[in-house]
Amino acid sequence: MASCATTDENPFFSDYDTPFGVPPFHLIENSHFIPAFEEGVRQQEAEIAAIITNPALPDFDNTVAALDYSGDLLNRVASVFYNYNSSNTSDEIQALAQEVAPMMSSHRDNISLNPALFSRIQTVYNQKDELDLTEEQAMLLEETYQSFVRNGAALPAEQQERFREINQELSVLTLRFGQNVLADVNDFKLWIDDEADLAGLPGSVVDAAAEAAAAEGQEGKWLFTLHNPSVMPFLTYADNRDLREKMNRAYVLRGNNDNDNNNQEIINRLVELRLERSKMLGFDTYADFALQNRMAGNVETVETFLKDLWTAALPIARDEAVELQKMITSEGGDFELAYWDWRYYAEKVRKAKYDLDEGEISQYFEINNVRDGIFMIVNKLWGLEFVERPDVPVYHPDATAWEVLEADGSHLGILYMDMHPRASKRGGAWMSSYRRQQVTQDGEFVHPIITIVCNFTAPSGNQPALLTFDEMTTFFHEFGHAIHGLMSDVIYPGLAGTSVPRDFVELPSQVLENWAKHPDVLKMFAKHYETGETITDELIDRIMASANFNQGFATVEFLASALLDMDYHTKTVFESFDVNEFETRVQNRYDMMDEIYFRHGSTHFQHIFSGGYSAGYYSYIWAGVLDADAFEAFVETGDLFHQETARKFRTEILERGGTRDAMEMYKSFRGKEPGIEPLLRQRGLVR
Repeated sequence: MASCATTDENPFFSDYDTPFGVPPFHLIENSHFIPAFEEGVRQQEAEIAAIITNPALPDFDNTVAALDYSGDLLNRVASVFYNYNSSNTSDEIQALAQEVAPMMSSHRDNISLNPALFSRIQTVYNQKDELDLTEEQAMLLEETYQSFVRNGAALPAEQQERFREINQELSVLTLRFGQNVLADVNDFKLWIDDEADLAGLPGSVVDAAAEAAAAEGQEGKWLFTLHNPSVMPFLTYADNRDLREKMNRAYVLRGNNDNDNNNQEIINRLVELRLERSKMLGFDTYADFALQNRMAGNVETVETFLKDLWTAALPIARDEAVELQKMITSEGGDFELAYWDWRYYAEKVRKAKYDLDEGEISQYFEINNVRDGIFMIVNKLWGLEFVERPDVPVYHPDATAWEVLEADGSHLGILYMDMHPRASKRGGAWMSSYRRQQVTQDGEFVHPIITIVCNFTAPSGNQPALLTFDEMTTFFHEFGHAIHGLMSDVIYPGLAGTSVPRDFVELPSQVLENWAKHPDVLKMFAKHYETGETITDELIDRIMASANFNQGFATVEFLASALLDMDYHTKTVFESFDVNEFETRVQNRYDMMDEIYFRHGSTHFQHIFSGGYSAGYYSYIWAGVLDADAFEAFVETGDLFHQETARKFRTEILERGGTRDAMEMYKSFRGKEPGIEPLLRQRGLVR
């Protein structure tokens, strides 16, 4: 691997001479990363040493705040590298990641397990009631102290060494898990050369498959992959049942094939190490450890919550299965509904019941119309303006850069958007940042640089990118995360933006989805991509009538994965297990239907094994309770863009980052704790 000989050649070592100080992507080479990581580590080590050797007595500013502000270079290089690894990776980047993971794990442990540093933090913490701290300072002190304790600072020295070993191994395993899933996604190709096998598929899907084949030098054939815009339409529309089964099996077997990408051993080891680490810290299970600083608070609360929803959703899913089986029988099918049939026959039933199909709907959701609709809605709520900036460097030609302005024209931040799949991008959709908002020790307000990355249907032939209803909703969802990052107005970077409990972070994203699904709002942005005609009331009525269609399936599929997550992480004793058998036991324990598989099977469940949601996948539906209740605050006013309600949501939640207790923030906005009833009504789970 080439090294970077001088700091002059490495853009990370200089102030960025770019618009708004965004990373100079056009100058960054892979050879720059390791030297920048190494220098970043060295600089932060020097900053930590300065804190420890400060002759002044420990106080908030010289210890807690100084630590939070440390590591500027390291944060700069890490933000670019980790975003590259997710959205613009390569064999070389993935090899570097294997080198970076243990380096960063060791560095984090050198901070968390530094006894002199922890002693100073503990001194400040023990005086917290006598210190005249602001609410934000008190929260940063609490979060810092608890973080050190949760990362082993209070353990005896002999246990700390084992703690380091566990962290090192975890960092490598979680990285490998995600790399294995991406490798399986990219390895699978379904080639079709008989046009009859395309029966049922929309023309746009066929065109995209032809383009994919042509890109690999196979003119006259069609290529389908495991990227969502390819596999999901295939499972929904393809008449060929054998090929649907082949695609679906490949999809659920990501990370579970007889090859070098198999994640079964990694899962065993992750579960074992997480349990060992948690027990060292005094917890019975990993879930007890993880939930200590979440809104839910404990395992019993989460499991009761999930099981109550399961009890409500499962009978509805069973009724849906009966309805799909009737459709199979009515068409002369001599087979029982299987999980690779569900989406296909659900689409047929939806068409029959509501005269509605995804192809008709998607014509009104051309991606730029949806984007402009989101801009308009956010403008009506909070006055923000979005201006495309082609002069701002981007990390990939697919990405676009936007300046975000306040209503008074002042700069708020930069937003990158990267919308379509490619081999260098992991699946799914997410928000991340290149720079967090903060106020520096010199009093300078640092504006955030946010990115949202998706895998939406791409343009094909002469047809632009037409989003499915789910993709359109996902766009709103990720934009909600982006707004949370952009509107952050805190002092300390460690509390900025989305630095909130995992089961609270989905509130801003999910609440924005409610506008996407409202009839009055749909008419504001849903335009036919060819005629420009606004979506009709009649089509909206059909969409709304079908809003809760298949919700039993959607809820059970999600809850099954959330329960699977909890079962992995509530083990009190580790015994080696076969992952497939473990899943079967979970299915049997909850009387799960054979016709529905987990939304995320274990071996590709990146949320919990490589994405930070371990013992936390429930968070999405937990936040669903919050978002349904929060949206009712707008509905109750009779104005979906009620300015005072929007202002309170901004000032009490979006701007506050993690500076207050999550439930206290919510109650400051809503005036009360949320109830579950709005969520049940929203999902049609009230019978």
